[in-house]
Amino acid sequence: MGIRYNKITDKHQREIVLLKSLPCRYGKCSFCNYIEDNSTNIEEIDKINLEVLKNITGEFGVLEVINSGSVFEITPNTLAEIKKIVIEKNIKILYFEIYYGYINLLDKIREYFKGIEIRFRMGLETFDNDFRINCYNKNFSLNEKDLISLGEKLYSVCLLVCTKGQTKEMIDKDIELGLKYFKNITINIFIDNGTVVKRDKELVEWFVKKYHHLTKDDRVELLIDNKDLGVFEQ
Repeated sequence: MGIRYNKITDKHQREIVLLKSLPCRYGKCSFCNYIEDNSTNIEEIDKINLEVLKNITGEFGVLEVINSGSVFEITPNTLAEIKKIVIEKNIKILYFEIYYGYINLLDKIREYFKGIEIRFRMGLETFDNDFRINCYNKNFSLNEKDLISLGEKLYSVCLLVCTKGQTKEMIDKDIELGLKYFKNITINIFIDNGTVVKRDKELVEWFVKKYHHLTKDDRVELLIDNKDLGVFEQ
């Protein structure tokens, strides 16, 4: 049994919910076992989600919604309930996840939640196109023009670090570019999860020593353990 609601009380205070959703449109990322939480049973999805959403108090005025895919895979009933709660509880900032394939549809969500500041996060994983495509099986390539455009549309990107095949130089560059193009970055240190992608223990030791100061940086959310946000599905 997982935990689907939590409060983040250190930096970036907010409430966070992990919702069930329809299957991820892409669903092929080689490091992701998260999509096992997807379902095609809309009734079951809504039943679970509506229960989880009852926990929201609105105390920070900020809510983050994560699901095993994108905001566009959240069912209409669940989305309507989020909207209702956000208005009732006077929530001003709402975080959602998106997949790159939806990048031109973001205004639909902004329109639906008119008057609320929507902050989109996207799993970029790395700025190295070759590694993203061939090791993480995330099939898109970005040039500088794309990155500038993404920086305008998104609030934040997630970076996946310390996997086998990565180098220190790649990680250094990812963090540098993440902070150059985006308002905020989330850095996930990879934890073995039964997929083909494997954790590099030496890189983890190096990373934690070199970058521990990022825990104090307001532009960075550093997840040393992927359960650090306090929500997870076993």
